[in-house]
Amino acid sequence: MPRMKLLTERELRTIVPLDIMALQCVEGAFSSLATKAVAMPPILRLDIPEHRGEVDVKTAFVPGLDNFAIKISPGFFNNPKLGLPSTNGLMVLLSSTTGLVQAILLDNGYLTDVRTAAAGAVAAKYLARKDASVAAVLGAGNQAKLQLQALALVRPICEARIWARDAYKAKTVAQELSTVLKFPVCAYEDAIQALAGSHIVVTTTPADKPILKSSWLEPGQHVTAMGSDAEHKNEIEPAAIRRADLYVADSLKQTRLLGELHHAIALGTVPEDAKFTELGEIVAGLKAGRTSDVQITIAGLTETGIQDTAIASLAFARSVAEKVGSEFES
Repeated sequence: MPRMKLLTERELRTIVPLDIMALQCVEGAFSSLATKAVAMPPILRLDIPEHRGEVDVKTAFVPGLDNFAIKISPGFFNNPKLGLPSTNGLMVLLSSTTGLVQAILLDNGYLTDVRTAAAGAVAAKYLARKDASVAAVLGAGNQAKLQLQALALVRPICEARIWARDAYKAKTVAQELSTVLKFPVCAYEDAIQALAGSHIVVTTTPADKPILKSSWLEPGQHVTAMGSDAEHKNEIEPAAIRRADLYVADSLKQTRLLGELHHAIALGTVPEDAKFTELGEIVAGLKAGRTSDVQITIAGLTETGIQDTAIASLAFARSVAEKVGSEFES
């Protein structure tokens, strides 16, 4: 009988840390999106507004991979008030040949956190100045912490700033990260002050109104917007898309429907049929990324199903190699 593996969050945290290998896994996924006939259907989305809840279902099949993942990802943003995490979920890994379930990954959103942080680092690797050493993060949730940790793997970050609407939370996160990352992380009361002089800016909030103004951007800055993964979310003023020297999407098909580009198109800031580069094209060497130290670059990351298939496949392969997880007859 076919056997199925069950992996818990604790086991997954052991075998899939946020490290260079995780970044390379996601980097390869972006390249595949640009160079292979990837099947990636639109995101299936369910909103539960009375509890600030949302549930996304994502998947992708990559030719050549033995398996593919289907991910169920809830985000309920009132949960912290209840002492609960705002994100949760699981992934199911299936055989690309037979469709049989190979593994259930009870990650509680951990793998999503890792691959999302890795995607931010990949964007910075190709779009931020090579000497970028000062980072600003708008937001103070778990992803804000992970984005900064991932950035430090690809750029010589030696100073970071944190801004959040909850000033106390920003200060707490800054103190925690200063200890973990071994460089100063300071909390700022105003977002504009946090951005001033920063080389890399990352937005990590569920905001539905811009928290970053176009006029705040400075020559040479790179911005990764990764919080706007739904139609109503909007972290960056639409005028910033037009002002940028280079706007890059993880998936143009997605960013035209949700995220920052979606809002810029809706307001007429950029034409609906405007051509933009995708991150995978830059990773694969098909198009150029940053070409000068004075360019303003923006990456719009709406999170793609191929990232989930990639990180789930990595987790499964490592679980087999390291004999981790429980097996059952399916």
